[in-house]
Amino acid sequence: MEKVQLLITGLCAFLFVSDILNAFNPPPGKPRHHHHHAHSEDSIPIPKEVLKHTDFKPLESLDGAGAGAGAGAGIGAGAVVHISFCTSCSYRGMALTMKKMLESAFPGVDVVLLNHPPPLPKRILSKFVPVLQIGSIVLITAGDHIFPRLGYTVLPPWYYSLKQKRFGVIATTWLLGNALQSFLQGTGAFEVMCNGDLVFSKLRENRFPGEYELRELVGRSLGAKY
Repeated sequence: MEKVQLLITGLCAFLFVSDILNAFNPPPGKPRHHHHHAHSEDSIPIPKEVLKHTDFKPLESLDGAGAGAGAGAGIGAGAVVHISFCTSCSYRGMALTMKKMLESAFPGVDVVLLNHPPPLPKRILSKFVPVLQIGSIVLITAGDHIFPRLGYTVLPPWYYSLKQKRFGVIATTWLLGNALQSFLQGTGAFEVMCNGDLVFSKLRENRFPGEYELRELVGRSLGAKY
């Protein structure tokens, strides 16, 4: 029995520490811009003798070829794509995958990851869940001193029942509270916006976008503006 109590106490301590770390975990920041420049040292020098006896022409001499390559490489320059997703729904991996894909497909694009907030009533209720968790734990562990200060000369019968099973009650309260908080903070959202225009909405489509599909949608939005 003592081993079970120690195990439950350790589980509660682990959940408490993880909640504290998640509360102070900074939100994802803006990614840095990666500018791709063509470096002259990457080109291989060609001897003059070879140029004299061949019809080789440098790339710069081709009409419009150099300009077209440069324009195609910077199609995403100045564009901003916002991926607003539900962080409590474990969608971060999907968001990072889409972020890398878009940065690779459209060099210069700024992909920003954001947490899609739940509605205001759910946000307010989720703030009270930790208070109820801590309050119930304090009441169970220190009820012998709290009830007399509240004017109770005789402790309630239900308090003795909870005190006898305090480790199980504390663990159950913490686990149920975390589940309730995840439900209140969960939105199931995965919304993608390109330069302020909504290009995909999981809340509307009830599914995730495919990589090819999202690349086409973002490319179409960029092509309409560039």
